[in-house]
Amino acid sequence: MSETELCEAQATGEPLAGRHCASGAEACLNGAATLSEPVTGESSESWEPLILTFCCYWCAYTGADLAGTSRLQYPTNIRILRVQCSGMVHPNLVIEALTKGADGVLMLGCHPGDCHYLEGNLRARSRAEAISLMLEDFGLEPERFRLEWVSASEGPRFAQVVTEMVEQVKRLGPSPYRSP
Repeated sequence: MSETELCEAQATGEPLAGRHCASGAEACLNGAATLSEPVTGESSESWEPLILTFCCYWCAYTGADLAGTSRLQYPTNIRILRVQCSGMVHPNLVIEALTKGADGVLMLGCHPGDCHYLEGNLRARSRAEAISLMLEDFGLEPERFRLEWVSASEGPRFAQVVTEMVEQVKRLGPSPYRSP
C-alpha cells in the first residue's frame, strides 16, 4: 500500500481508500497530509500556518469545490483530505497531525440531520469533544482544532470558515511541535 493509500485509508477506515483520493493525493504525495516527517520551522517573519482540513465527501468537500469553481478567495494554508464522513475521522488522526507539526486541524462535515450516513456527523461532534479534552493533555490550545458544518451549496461558508481558522491560528503562532 502506498503512502497515499495509507493516509486516506486511515482517515476513512476503508482498505485501499486512497486509490480514489483527488486533491488529497497531491497533498499526501507532498507529505502534507501524512506528515510522516515533522514540519520544519520557518523564520517568524515568513511563517504561515499549515491547516490540515478533513472534509466529508458528500457536503464539505463539494462545498470546497464550489468555493473554488466560484473563484472565491480564501487562504492557501489548508491541505484538504477528503473522507467519506466526518464521523470517520478518529481523534488519533487529529492529534497525530498536530503533534507532527500541523498548526491547526479543521474538520468539516454535513449539517446535523443531513448526514448521508445518518448519524456520522453526530459521531464527529462526540469525537470533537474528546479531541478538545486531549489537546490540553498535549499542551496545545483548543483553538488549534475546529469542527464546522458546511453543506455542498455553501461555498462562501467554506471560504469564510477557512479564512477564520487561518486567522485564528496565525494569532496563536506556530505549533509548539513544529521542528525548529
